[in-house]
Amino acid sequence: MTDVLIIIQARTGSTRFPEKVLQPLLGIPLLHRMIERVKLSKYGNHVVVATTWLPNDDIIAHQMISLGQQYYRGHPYDLLDRHYNIAREYNAQHIVKIPSDCPLIDPEVINYVIDYYLNNQPNLDYAGNVFQPSWPDGNDVEIFSFTALEQAYFNAKEKYQREHTTPYIYKNDQLFKIANVNNPSGGYELYQHYRLTLDYPEDFEVIRMTFNNLFPKNPQFGWNEIVEFLKENPEINAINAKYHSKSWMNDHYSKTPIEKYTR
Repeated sequence: MTDVLIIIQARTGSTRFPEKVLQPLLGIPLLHRMIERVKLSKYGNHVVVATTWLPNDDIIAHQMISLGQQYYRGHPYDLLDRHYNIAREYNAQHIVKIPSDCPLIDPEVINYVIDYYLNNQPNLDYAGNVFQPSWPDGNDVEIFSFTALEQAYFNAKEKYQREHTTPYIYKNDQLFKIANVNNPSGGYELYQHYRLTLDYPEDFEVIRMTFNNLFPKNPQFGWNEIVEFLKENPEINAINAKYHSKSWMNDHYSKTPIEKYTR
């Protein structure tokens, strides 16, 4: 049995920025760089890339084979189906969901959220840092039990519930025990003013310039160093400023009864 399994969901078919996960960061595809960062987490021994069975995603499968990276190909639009089948295949007890549009995710943020969840077992079914985000945008971590995932898999009917994997869990507070995990040294202003998630070409420019500057000095740079760099270079941070705080999650998570679950 795998205690904690991290799943990175990745595809080439983004409508806003096609093939964004293949964009190069210092000559290496962005998805590869993200895998490197996720594996720096103390929970990074068990990582699976979840892509689709569509022909356009053959390139992701081929790259994972060349890396020796475990991967799974599944339904293009039903992410709940993908996560459930991977969790079953690896006999995972707890599943971590991280989207591939977070290439500069801080491994210490991953550790912090997972630690919080595990330290509160068996009193939690789900924990995440996305209800009232308090790290820079692009540090999304959700963790949930296989039992909760299985209940969602068999009961979620709405399209958005299946497309985004976890809404059935975090919107059913009568069925599941959920918690939001806050940054102990930050707040919502970090999410508002610093965007390191990848949806648009402008986002990639910020990510590329940040990575190119920080990686040669410290390959394991964290979110604090990113924030300091962007404070010192406001012209870079301004490149994607029109998208700051822009996320589908703002609508979905804002309707979640988080007040009694915020930690």
